[in-house]
Amino acid sequence: MKNLRLKAARAGKDLSQEELAKAVGVSRQTISAIEKGDYNPTINLCISICKVLDKTLDELFWEE
Repeated sequence: MKNLRLKAARAGKDLSQEELAKAVGVSRQTISAIEKGDYNPTINLCISICKVLDKTLDELFWEE
């Protein structure tokens, strides 16, 4: 399942995939795979992404 909320939050902060990746210590390809729904990130990575984007886990990763 694509993570459009992550993509939207990243765009809202005016960050590229590369910039977000550097901020959380992963590759750009990892961020791309998360956004495409091809990779399930660890809870620690989810938390790091949320901190950088000023979002909660529920806002970015909880499926309805």
